[in-house]
Amino acid sequence: MQNFRESDAAAEKVAFATKLEDITGGVTVAVADFTDGAVIPAGSVIGKDGNGLYHVLKTAKLHTAATNSATDYLVLKGHGFKTGDFIAALTGAKAYAITAINTSNANYDTISVGTTLGVAIAQYAGIFQAAAEAASNTSAFKVTPLAVTGHSMELKSGETNVVDAWLRATLIEANVPVTTAQLKAALPQVLWV
Repeated sequence: MQNFRESDAAAEKVAFATKLEDITGGVTVAVADFTDGAVIPAGSVIGKDGNGLYHVLKTAKLHTAATNSATDYLVLKGHGFKTGDFIAALTGAKAYAITAINTSNANYDTISVGTTLGVAIAQYAGIFQAAAEAASNTSAFKVTPLAVTGHSMELKSGETNVVDAWLRATLIEANVPVTTAQLKAALPQVLWV
């Protein structure tokens, strides 16, 4: 067995101010949630399914504010969403499946849903991956937030994708994936500064 980690240290931003308590041995991340070769940034929120496999709770930062009737959401690149994923802006609100992702613009991707999420979203605020469609204000996170990833990691299909995970830490908010207020509340042992 050979263990290895690939990283481009020069391009990697410092994500952590402190790391206090990890999950010993790291965690195995579900590769099927992403396209092959996707990169999971350090500081990504993760949760565990019933089989002990960890899933990244995908988020995306809005490039441009969206109205409460929008069906197209302009988000910064690097989000990891794919067609068919469910998105929401708030838990206990609406969530719908992504019908298309247009990546043709160099500055942002356009994520489209068939029905509006029904809430206005400010520029640089976030959307997150929901568990299922919720047309009646019942949206929930795809997985229950448990920890954050310790390093950036390129996912490779057919391999065991293991990354260190931190239960208690302080993150530099500008250098990690966008995290909504509800996500932060679900991880009180992690601080964003």
